[in-house]
Amino acid sequence: MSKEPAEPFLLINFKTYLEATGKRAIELSRKIESVARETGVKVGLAPQFCDIDQVASHVSLPVFAQHIDPIKPGAYTGHVLAESVKAAGAMGTIINHSEKMLSLHDIEKTLEQARDAGLTTVACAGTARLAAAIALFEPDMVAIEPPELIGSGRAVSKEHPEIVSDSVRKIRSVNSKVKILCGAGISTGEDVYAALKLGAEGVLVASGVVKAAKPEEVMMDFCQAVRRRV
Repeated sequence: MSKEPAEPFLLINFKTYLEATGKRAIELSRKIESVARETGVKVGLAPQFCDIDQVASHVSLPVFAQHIDPIKPGAYTGHVLAESVKAAGAMGTIINHSEKMLSLHDIEKTLEQARDAGLTTVACAGTARLAAAIALFEPDMVAIEPPELIGSGRAVSKEHPEIVSDSVRKIRSVNSKVKILCGAGISTGEDVYAALKLGAEGVLVASGVVKAAKPEEVMMDFCQAVRRRV
């Protein structure tokens, strides 16, 4: 029996862009939520730590932290505790983004801390080999993101489709259940569609939405591509 295709998931990373800071984070979240409701596509948001509470309070979309540290509650000044972002309203977290990388050992520890806190995990990897290694730790999602293409406007799904397909193959060889996302340079619906055709089950995107003049139009383009694939 063939495996049922997973419902695609779009995770929008706000990073630390001013366009998604403070009140603007709420405004952007509402625009994204409106498109998600209209299209029925699953969408998540990853605002800055200080904005998790207010974003989670104003929209019904799942909210992710951008990072947590591999620590338990205690004397860790300046660190990010899994239980803290959960209490603020996050239901998940990104781990090992290329802008906040961890060692493989710490990725495993952080995934354990996230699971203990009841957080959904999206673990990032810049290569197919690392993606497969991380998949062995059983995160909920693995996002393949070649760092050289992040923020470039050149989508990995079009520039280097072999990276996506190779990552899917390697990940599936060790983990048949993890959801696979694709990121780096995604900026159009066609980029999203190409990623899904290559075997990805969603995308992780930031500037393509956050820095857009009309982010709701970009989101609609993304969501229509998802509906076309589905």
